[in-house]
Parts: sequence; C-alpha cells; structure tokens
Amino acid sequence: MTTKEKLDIARQLAKLGVDIIEAGFPASSEADLEAVKLIAIEVGNPSGEMGQKVLAGKVAGEVGGEVGLAGNGEGVHVPVICGLARCNKNDIDKAWEAVKYAKYPRIHTFIATSEIHMQYKLKMSKEQVVEKARSMVAYARSLGCNDVEFSPEDAGRSEREFLYEILGEVIKAGATTLNIPDTVGYNWPREFGQLIADIKANTPGIENVIISTHCQNDLGLSTANTLEGAYSGARQLECTINGIGERAGNASLEEVVMTIKCKGELLGGLYTGINTRHIVMASKMVEEYSGLMVQPHKAIVGATTLNIPDTVGYNWPREFGQLIADIKANTPGIENVIISTHCQNDLGLSTANTLEGAYSGARQLECTINGIGERAGNASLEEVVMTIKCKGELLGGLYTGINTRHIVMASKMVEEYSGLMVQPHKAIVGANAFAHESGIHQDGMLKNRNTYEIMSPEDIGLFRSNESGLTLGKLSGRHALKSKLFELGYDIDGKELNDIFWRFKSVAEMKKVITDDDLIALVSDEVFQPQIFWKFGDVQAPVKLLEYSMSAVTAGIDAIASTRVVIDAENDQTTTLATGQKVVRTYSGTGASMDIVISSVRAYVGAINKMLGLKKKSN
Repeated sequence: MTTKEKLDIARQLAKLGVDIIEAGFPASSEADLEAVKLIAIEVGNPSGEMGQKVLAGKVAGEVGGEVGLAGNGEGVHVPVICGLARCNKNDIDKAWEAVKYAKYPRIHTFIATSEIHMQYKLKMSKEQVVEKARSMVAYARSLGCNDVEFSPEDAGRSEREFLYEILGEVIKAGATTLNIPDTVGYNWPREFGQLIADIKANTPGIENVIISTHCQNDLGLSTANTLEGAYSGARQLECTINGIGERAGNASLEEVVMTIKCKGELLGGLYTGINTRHIVMASKMVEEYSGLMVQPHKAIVGATTLNIPDTVGYNWPREFGQLIADIKANTPGIENVIISTHCQNDLGLSTANTLEGAYSGARQLECTINGIGERAGNASLEEVVMTIKCKGELLGGLYTGINTRHIVMASKMVEEYSGLMVQPHKAIVGANAFAHESGIHQDGMLKNRNTYEIMSPEDIGLFRSNESGLTLGKLSGRHALKSKLFELGYDIDGKELNDIFWRFKSVAEMKKVITDDDLIALVSDEVFQPQIFWKFGDVQAPVKLLEYSMSAVTAGIDAIASTRVVIDAENDQTTTLATGQKVVRTYSGTGASMDIVISSVRAYVGAINKMLGLKKKSN
C-alpha cells in the first residue's frame, strides 16, 4: 500500500474504535518508517482525524479506560500507535523514531522461542535468547517509551517452562503487554486456550501486564483460537481487517468482534469498544487498497445420517461441542447411528465448530470445497482435513481417508466452475498460503522449512517453482535475495550484493511483486557495468547517439524499463574488419529502472564509461 492508503486505513480504524494500530515495521524500509511516522502524527493525536495490521484487542470486559481508549474534548478516539521491531537496537531505534510523535506510542519487539527457530534460524541458545529479549525490552524503555509489547515468536510450539522464564524476565525489564503468537497457525482452540491459561497461572509478574493473542490462520482456526485466548484471560486480541496477513492470514477483526458481540455472555461478559457500523467500510477500503479480494462467502462445511446443523453459524466451539456431547449422551438409540455435523460460517467459526463436534463424538463432518455455501459459507473441507491430519492426536487419534494430494485440484475446479474466487490468504488453498514475503520468515525458510510451514505444500498437491516458497517484496532481506539470484544463476556476494540489494529495495517500494525478469534486468544494470570514469554532471565527452531502444521487462504499469543506447566518439579510433573495411568503433550501454528517464541516463552513462575505459587501456 502507499503511504496515503495506509493513512486512510488508519483513520478508518480510529473511527472503528480499535485500541491499538500496529502501523508497520519501520526498520524494513524508509517508506514504512515514514508511513508509521505520519500515522503517529495524524491519527495518534487528538488534532488528527484518525493502518494496516490492527489489534482489535484490549477487550473491554476488564480493561476499560486503558491508554488508547482516551479521546479529546470533542470525543475523537485516539488509538495507541505501535511500531514492530526485532530484538535489536537498530530496529527499536527506527520504531521509536516513527511512533514517538503519537500521544500514546508503543514499541512491539519480538524474538523466536521455539526450539526449531532458536536452533535453525537464530542459532542461539536459550540463555542468549532470554538475555537478548530482556536487554532489548529494557533498551526500548530507556528511549522514553513507556509502553513496550513483547512477543515470543512461535510461542505455540515453544516449551512451556521456557516461556514462563522469558516472559517473567521481560516483565522485570519493563514490558507492559505480553503477546502470545501462534505464528504458524498450528494450535487448535482448546490447545491455544490452555496455553494462555498456563501462561497466566505460571508467569511471575503476569498480574502487572496485559496478555495478548496473535493467531495465524494456516488451519482456518485463527478466529476460534483468538476467542479461546480471550476466554482464558487474554485482554488484547491482535487481528487484521478481512483477516489479511502472511501466508493464510491472521484472525479476522470482523469475525472476532461480531462473535464477542453475539456470544459475549459465554466469554464471561466480555465486550469490545468497536463501533461495528464502520466494519464494512474498513473491509472495503482494505480490499481496494491491498488488492486482496474478499471471497463472496468468506467461510466453510456439509454431509448426513443424524446430522446436527448450526444453521445460522451462531454457536461457538465449546458450545457446539457440548451440544454434540449432550445429544450423544441423551438420545435413545444413538449408538446405532452416525452423528454428523453441518456448521455454517457466519461468525468465522465453522472449522473450529466442526472439529469440536468431532472431538465430542461426531464421525461424519459435512464440509464444502473452499468453504462455499449459503451466506458466509460452510466448513471448509481442506481446513478440516488438514487440521485432523496435523493435530489428529489431540482429537483422540482421529483421521480421515481423504487423499490430500488432490485438494488443490479440487479447489481450483470449484473456483473455476462456481465463479467464487478464493481469497489469496485463504487457509490451505489460498495463493499466499505457502508464500513467504516477510524477510524474517524468508530467512527462517531458507534455513529450515519447518520454521514457518506446519505442512508440506506437496501434501495438498501444490508444487512450487522454488522449494522455499519465497515471494520477493519490500520486506525481503539480503539472504532471500542472494538465494533467489543464485537460483537464477548469479553467484553474487559482498559489495555487489549490497549494491543490488538497495536497487531491489527501491524497486520493491513501488512494485508489489518482483519477477525473475525484473531481477535479471537489475543484475545486468547494477553488476555488469563498466568501470566508472565519467558520471552524470561531469564535462561532456563529445559523442554521437547512434541507436536508442527501450522495452518493458514485464507487463503492467509498474514494469521496469530496460534501455539500450549505442554511441560513437568524434575522432575515435577505427576498427578493421576481416574484409579489410575500416569502421568507427561504437560503444553500447544498458540501463534499467521503473523511471524511463533514469533508465535512459544509466544506459548513456554506461556507454560513455565503456568508451573511456577502452581509450584508457589503449593509452
């Protein structure tokens, strides 16, 4: 998104009443830093009117009146403005530089705590990770930031005792919010709820901080997991509009908020301060600006026998599971029939409800491919099947007879014939479900695929062009770029890699997807250039332009332009051909840029440097 689009969305989120806007990752690029800073100034102060990723959180059942809920004399809602940062000083400095202009600034810093991430991605011991987390939280506080959030990345796969230890240490260092992420969407609702309950019961100093949740949607359970977290004591819930996010996305703000609105009494009387009348506008705005279209049914399930339907999608998982258990326990002759479930997705809970039904005794689960169906759809076959495949042991050893390698083909066929497009971040079968654009995630994937993938794409019949699923974009780092270039046949390192990395970042700021052809053009323009003898602005060398041509590297309005020029010099030496004919020597140069003027200038400068270099050799 552009800076203006991010600012527009941030203003809409403030109208919506979100408590915290996590506006971006300032260290990832200058553009992101400037966007977060602008949001802090314009939206994070009473004088502003009022982002990208939002936290629907600080559920108001227990925390009304916390920072971020304040307004000005005219009743304008002023949210906390937060910047994301890895546990290093540069990231934290950049985050503070961006958010410090807000009335309520926050820094959110994180480091991985699961064994697989520490071993393969960080290459750090537990002791080193604890010290890094503790010292960086303390550093963030030392800058003058009184609101510091800490996340143990991949907490859902981390050892419990280690979590209690590191969380206790960051609390002592000054953390005010502890965010517990299910980074790869691997937990199922009761499991994640128990994780929150265990952290609440066993972490020293936990009574002095807010517990937050951050649930990814790789198995279609992010909404249900978020609600289980709230049920178990979390009072900040991280969500995104339309559920957009890395791979299969995040918990959907609209699903979480409307479930709490409809079923709050089952969650201990919790409620949010969200003005739900602004949800549709926020959804449309994010859809338009992000280019991530919302599928018409946005949801999931279907089958028969003694079928128990949640026809209007009103139950929440434990409630529906109890319904199945009660029917199994109290219905005469039930032992002679199969119990089936049919769960609608009006609150985004159909997958979780279906699994709770299976846990409580249902042995037929009605689903639909891609979750299509009436209104918000039914339980998604691919989400239900792959959750059982991944987490069957927690469901009493259940399994299905589904050949999962045919899932992708079935999904594509239904999408084509029904005309109901699958949103890119749809769990399991969305275009982004196995794509990795974040530089941090790409680094982990290059070291070990299991750091950010809980299943193999080949398991569902998806075969990627590259094993690690990297999608190069503005958040990609040097490691991912170097790996992609090597895949294309370029073994580039050192200064050359650094030079092309910054060219790549400048293009990625303006172009969402960087293709192989784009990279090849950039390598040609940056690496395969003659030695510099002359630069633009020096005294002009007398040359004649013989040829000028330009072509687009790829299609579209954001294509890179590739330019070629041919020049000769006055009074230049001649070359004798094999025929004996003498001709004046010519020199060519190439350039590449999204700006055709810059592309042309780079080609011209390259040709002149080639000419001057050859003359210097001759002399």
